[in-house]
Amino acid sequence: MAFRLIPRDVKFLDLFAAAGQNLNNAAVKLRDLVTEFDHLDDRIAEIQVLEKQGDKIDHEISARLEQAFVTPFDREDIHDLTVQVDDVVDYIQAVAESLLIYDVHQPTNEARLLASLLATQTSELSEALVKLESMKGLGPHLERIHELEHQADGISRAAIGRLFRENHDPLEVIKWREIYLELENAIDAAEDAAEAIERMVHKRV
Repeated sequence: MAFRLIPRDVKFLDLFAAAGQNLNNAAVKLRDLVTEFDHLDDRIAEIQVLEKQGDKIDHEISARLEQAFVTPFDREDIHDLTVQVDDVVDYIQAVAESLLIYDVHQPTNEARLLASLLATQTSELSEALVKLESMKGLGPHLERIHELEHQADGISRAAIGRLFRENHDPLEVIKWREIYLELENAIDAAEDAAEAIERMVHKRV
């Protein structure tokens, strides 16, 4: 039986799991924000705290990446996954803050749908990150992330189209188009993270 004289640093796996949980918590907070749409300052502050917590996890991953002699996955793949997860949280914070900055009085149905899809998507991503250690059962989570991104694309395109057709206030068009694009960016970044995991899996096969 083969064994390693120098063990891999498996702390990365714990950090990925923590990053995934933090990410999903932020997405759920955003979904609740656009659903309830009350106490905006408090809700946004909670998301900002999670964004800072995500940054701390990212910094720890980066520090371990510099120090570790042997890593559980290719260094480039670890870096890419870390960046993509961080991007999702950043976009979530951007959406939340935009709702306040743009003085949105009521979220659109499409914004609620996109935020809900994002929360489901990040839940799947969080589950996948937990399973990185065993590398088993990842497929259904990654497939679901892609499916949700495809659904979101359709909703986002329809939302922007309706915005230009039905809204005669150019300021409303500008601010909602920006919010939709930020939501779409978050969903795309979650899919990018799934693709980073897929690259890790393929290299292990």
